[in-house]
Amino acid sequence: MTLDIGDYAPEFTLPNADGESIDLKRFRGQWVVLYFYPRDNTPGCTKEACGFRDQYETYQTEQVVILGVSGDDAKSHQKFINKQNLPFQLLSDLDFNVAKSYEAYGPKKFMGKEYEGIYRHSFLIDPDGKLAKIYRKVKAADHATDVLQDLELLRK
Repeated sequence: MTLDIGDYAPEFTLPNADGESIDLKRFRGQWVVLYFYPRDNTPGCTKEACGFRDQYETYQTEQVVILGVSGDDAKSHQKFINKQNLPFQLLSDLDFNVAKSYEAYGPKKFMGKEYEGIYRHSFLIDPDGKLAKIYRKVKAADHATDVLQDLELLRK
């Protein structure tokens, strides 16, 4: 089954960097940017996270929740948050079940090696809990700006 725009976003509960369980249902009634990224403190992932950080005030004004998800543990997330001064939550998907439910996990290639991992995919979820936009090809440096532009169009 492939996720499509208009489908309900798969529900989940994942721990944040403080070990608190975060449930997607908690954000019903708000727009949510759910972005999956391969790994804390790597160049592309840092660019993407810092893009959301740098635009965070605008996201706050627009009342949009940002949730980053990777397979890293809470300790790694806490270091990443502290080092990059990230004002939004990072969630730990240690068994990759949430990434799999969003089709954001599978075979990858890097420097000739094949392995399984998280894809850099993002989802814009509307206040009803439905997928409003799906990003399968993400440019880390511009992503936060692209999402804001799409959000503006979707709200019209």
